[in-house]
Amino acid sequence: MDVDEHGNKRVFQRLGASYDSGKQQKVCYHWRAGRCNKFPCPYLHRELPGPPPQQHHQFLSNGSSSKRPNQGVPDDRDRSFSGARRNPNLNPTWGRVYGGGAGNRAQGGGTGNRVFRKIEKLCNYWLQGNCSFGDKCKYLHSWSVGDCFSSLTQLEGHQKVVSGIALPSGSDKLYTGSKDETVRIWDCQSGQCTGVVNLGGEVGCMISEGPWLFVGIPNVVKAWNTQNNSELSLNGPVGQVYALVVGNDLLFAGVQDGAILIWKFNAVSNCFEPAASLPGHTLSVVTLVVGANRLYSGSIDHSIRVWNLENLQCLQTLTEHTEVVMSLLCWDQFLLSCSLDGTVKVWVAKEGGNLEVTYTHKEEQGVLNLCGMHDSEAKPVVLCSCNDNTVRVYDLPSFSERGKIFARAEIRAIQAGPGALFFTGDGTGLVRVWNWSTTPTTEAAAPAPAPA
Repeated sequence: MDVDEHGNKRVFQRLGASYDSGKQQKVCYHWRAGRCNKFPCPYLHRELPGPPPQQHHQFLSNGSSSKRPNQGVPDDRDRSFSGARRNPNLNPTWGRVYGGGAGNRAQGGGTGNRVFRKIEKLCNYWLQGNCSFGDKCKYLHSWSVGDCFSSLTQLEGHQKVVSGIALPSGSDKLYTGSKDETVRIWDCQSGQCTGVVNLGGEVGCMISEGPWLFVGIPNVVKAWNTQNNSELSLNGPVGQVYALVVGNDLLFAGVQDGAILIWKFNAVSNCFEPAASLPGHTLSVVTLVVGANRLYSGSIDHSIRVWNLENLQCLQTLTEHTEVVMSLLCWDQFLLSCSLDGTVKVWVAKEGGNLEVTYTHKEEQGVLNLCGMHDSEAKPVVLCSCNDNTVRVYDLPSFSERGKIFARAEIRAIQAGPGALFFTGDGTGLVRVWNWSTTPTTEAAAPAPAPA
């Protein structure tokens, strides 16, 4: 019987031939425990794969999927990040980690049994382009660790932090917004910037819904229809618009003054009409998400409010976080929240319908953003951006670390793309395009671009 160190049975899915024909069809026990020191190891250092998805040879083959922030995936998978709540008593095993992730594994190569273990910190000399240690440097010469994804390309142009990334449905363009007061438009085939829109105010957030692109800037929400090129200005916000989400045919905006403003689209007049304003938060609303017929709002006032989408009444106020609630994510029947207090909390509805914390994941730094998606094997993962300029990639529900992304500055924007793509935008204005790997890969340590 195959059991782990805790006495629990392991079940490995037998899904046919592996893509690593030279390895035994069994996951390495020591790798899952985070301490395999064999190089090469005869066993798999990953879970057994499913059938490979269709490959995308351009950085984007199309932009045909509607995106919402911190929600969902572009196609139907076995677990949704924003689906309706099902059995409230269904409780998968959260945080039951049987092994370390990529961050605990040995990096680099060696001679014989010798393995160079990398310290998970970017080499400052490599960043400047003049590290003399090469592969023997104890620090990282790569923008990521882990074998489940790789960097595909980078998009340069923004001068300040990237605060939003969106791909409107039916468009072959990628849109990025920044605190440099611009929205940049990128061709999905060539990766070239084809247009820059100057907005006259910092972009606080950006989402797409169908053909519509919504951009939050101080005191207004800009709405662009990418199919007919129409543009609308939705007035009413007081201060910066930090969060936008669409649900139940309504557009919600989280605003600096603590209000949540709502508009409803009028198809006859082709405009968005003010519908309501939700008071309650005492400070800025910085994150919104829709799931299970509920609107969830997170604020600088450290609280999360739960709203009924039908009557727009506040059902519950959650106060377990001790710092700013930065991001919210709906997965299956669960709500995930992250905060500058360094925690990711998992909430589930109990018998009476109220949400309670069922698991708390702790980081050593404040957590800035959550983005849920599926990897190339259709497994649910969550990307957690932290204020140490990294993004941790975790399996759900185990929170087993799969890999880590590094940047020169905090990564504030993460967006799932079509196929096996996803995007990150950091505080320097750089947008990176990433690709989920169908087989384990080792990213080449390309020279770091010289600092601007």
